[in-house]
Amino acid sequence: MDEVGQLSLARQMDIVFKELDDELAGLSSGTVFVQIRNNVVGKFGIRHNPIAGKGGTFGAVEPGLSVDHRADFRRMALDTLNHKRSWTHGEIAFDFAVRQGTILVDATLESNYNMANLMIRYNKPTYRAAKSE
Repeated sequence: MDEVGQLSLARQMDIVFKELDDELAGLSSGTVFVQIRNNVVGKFGIRHNPIAGKGGTFGAVEPGLSVDHRADFRRMALDTLNHKRSWTHGEIAFDFAVRQGTILVDATLESNYNMANLMIRYNKPTYRAAKSE
């Protein structure tokens, strides 16, 4: 097993948020996504549209998440792991926005299963006792 796989999922999530910290500091809304396979974080990142135009011009850039917002967001993301049940493959998406000075976060947990892997398990021959002679 590689080094990442030896870390708990909570520790991996903590690393994700440390890696995204600078980018989150420049955003006031978006979606953080974390893809998980075998309880190991693989791909992660942020989906956002940082530039909004109206009437042919771009508006002023809103301030990003404050240090406190980012700390609260990280804590909420770690708390979300308490709601993850038996699945090992999937994605967690955190939609976030700052409204009236408060960070709001909606988390979506998506489990993924692979029918090909299940068919291997369900098609195994059952144990047959040796015939007595």
